[in-house]
Amino acid sequence: MPFINESQLSVREMREEEAPVVLEMLKDGFKDTENRLILYILTRPMTLLLMAIASSGLRFFLNSFCVALVIPVLLTIVGLKLLLWRSPDLKQIYSYYSIGQRKIWVAVYDQDDICGCVALEPTQDSQSVELKRMSVSRWYRRSGVGTHLLKFFEGHAKKKGFQCIVLYTSVVAKAATGLFMKCGYKVTDGWNWLGYTIVQEFRKDI
Repeated sequence: MPFINESQLSVREMREEEAPVVLEMLKDGFKDTENRLILYILTRPMTLLLMAIASSGLRFFLNSFCVALVIPVLLTIVGLKLLLWRSPDLKQIYSYYSIGQRKIWVAVYDQDDICGCVALEPTQDSQSVELKRMSVSRWYRRSGVGTHLLKFFEGHAKKKGFQCIVLYTSVVAKAATGLFMKCGYKVTDGWNWLGYTIVQEFRKDI
């Protein structure tokens, strides 16, 4: 965990030429969370049961037990990866967050080192706003950058007249979950996979 001087840490809107850097930072964070989430899903009893049934069915057509065992696992992993990456904002991140009330900001250390980002997405409820794409580069994690971004986002949302912040995070993202709960966010809902919660919804009134 690096020591940083908070007086040298600032938050501003992302510039178009910074989009590739921010996207790579997001992908780096996704890679860690994605792999842990896929492992979590694959090791749930219901998932194991379904893959065992699929393997048993494939053994009628394949001579190799190992191939019949591996194919369902590989197909499940590929399917989950495709599902997790179905995010329209990642294809054109700058233009997506330049429309209407959407915004994306970067945390910058020592004037030129981009160390984090966070985005704002309006919701159907005019009183609520969604916090998205909050990420901190690997070197700056656990140094206070995430807390700084969160406080900035809350201040901006309150200034714009929003009364509630909603966000979604994977159950395996323990550091993020801990930060949100520490800052007063509460779990209000979630997304399920075969009866298991894989994404938690957090809310906070501001």
